[in-house]
Amino acid sequence: MPINQLHHLTSGQLLRQKDDIKPSSAYLQGTFSCVRSTESISTMSFSGKYQLQSQENFEPFMRALGLPEEEIQKGKDIKSITEIVQDGKKFKITVTAGSKVLKNEFTIGEESEMELMNGQKAKVVVQMEGNNKLIGETKGMKSVTELNGDIITHTMTMGDLSLKRVSKRI
Repeated sequence: MPINQLHHLTSGQLLRQKDDIKPSSAYLQGTFSCVRSTESISTMSFSGKYQLQSQENFEPFMRALGLPEEEIQKGKDIKSITEIVQDGKKFKITVTAGSKVLKNEFTIGEESEMELMNGQKAKVVVQMEGNNKLIGETKGMKSVTELNGDIITHTMTMGDLSLKRVSKRI
């Protein structure tokens, strides 16, 4: 495989160091071959602390959720901290926004009770798409959390209204 094609491996796959990579006859052209098979291993981990960098449509989304106007105004400029602890398929997520702390735990593919941003409890089954996207749906709302490097993008959609929050690993 030419070196310039190694970046075409799907995310979640790496060549383990134990594989012997030897120059092929076309060594001078930068072509290498792997003499043992590759193994697929997970490379994405959501674990870490993330600080909110930006958000779009916070106020209209929170109004649609039924939050009181004074809470919306207090919360709109808070740079919340999200801490994620991932252990395989198990997740613990803690969001701290000022004095408000929201904690949820779930296992991929299993029903869990979670607290929503408006304080309501809901049954949710979170699925993983690829190895960097979490998707959950409940009470007419869809939540998609996507990890790209040190950036987490969390998009919540209700009908035709979406809230997009972008956080960076700290």
